[in-house]
Amino acid sequence: MKKIAHSLVLAAGLASSSVMAADMAVKAPPAAAPPPNPWDVVVTAALMNDYNFRGITQSNHKPSTQAGFELRYNSSPSLQWYGGLSGESISFPNNAAAEIDLYAGVRPTFDKLALDFGGWYYWYPGGQCFGAAAFGVGGCFDAGGGPPAGGAVPNPNLQPFGGNVALRDVSFWEVYGKATYTFNDQWAAGIQEWYSPSVLNSGARGWYTTGNVTFTAPSAWFSNGLGMYVSGDVGYWSLGTSNIFYGVGSPDVQGNLLNPNAFGVKYTSYATWDLGVGFTYKVLTLDLRYYDTNLTKAQCNVFTSAQNATFSPGNITLQNPGGLGTNWCSAAFVAKLSAAVDFNTNLK
Repeated sequence: MKKIAHSLVLAAGLASSSVMAADMAVKAPPAAAPPPNPWDVVVTAALMNDYNFRGITQSNHKPSTQAGFELRYNSSPSLQWYGGLSGESISFPNNAAAEIDLYAGVRPTFDKLALDFGGWYYWYPGGQCFGAAAFGVGGCFDAGGGPPAGGAVPNPNLQPFGGNVALRDVSFWEVYGKATYTFNDQWAAGIQEWYSPSVLNSGARGWYTTGNVTFTAPSAWFSNGLGMYVSGDVGYWSLGTSNIFYGVGSPDVQGNLLNPNAFGVKYTSYATWDLGVGFTYKVLTLDLRYYDTNLTKAQCNVFTSAQNATFSPGNITLQNPGGLGTNWCSAAFVAKLSAAVDFNTNLK
């Protein structure tokens, strides 16, 4: 009888313990972190004392501004799709209002190797056609190769010696491929290849190859979030022959060429390089950089048709019979202050 009573008491105690356990609050498992947003937007802006593109000023060695944005979609941690729009102030011979860049591509990464493939369109709206029939140019061409409405008009900004001319539309596109290998936190190196069938709508094809090396200073070198890097680039732009609009000289009455550049001038392929140091703080970057090329002033004038070119007898060649020369491709020091705001990173 005592055994039976003892069993009943034990059963009652176990039942009471079960009820108490059921009434106790159970700690919920930690909530799963939400998946990262695959979309991202980066907004950029910059102010510089000179807009330099592949060693050649695009702003006549005057200050320039930039603003743009890039939309990104990360379909996986190692694959990003992107498209962007950017605008820069320029000073072109055809009085174009600005440079508007439209681009898109894909960026796959493989551990320390980052690749980038895409296309880039340089749009220069608001240009005017400046031709000089007295120098064998029969008028300006539009993007399709035909004369524009209204024909050619004189440009008071172009020097009369040698008859520099400018197309109304110098917009063009390029395709590109890039590869960057990051060795460690301090060192990275890359190579890029760009191709256009008609650089500046001139009819001349262009292959641009460039390599770069970047050293990023260890974070221990600075305090308060400051950073620093040193980088250099070496590039080579292989250029073809323009259409007849930029041709110089003319055939004689029998049709024999007096100048091999009469029906299109052969642009001089050239090397360019730059070396600079940059300082970073949060979203800001101050880049101080030296640019140069191996183009002479005469060769530079042929390629750029600079509106402020000046005459010198030493500039006269078959490629440049007018004797004009420009410093648009000469050594330049560029200071650029830029900001880049990543909405997924900087605005959280």
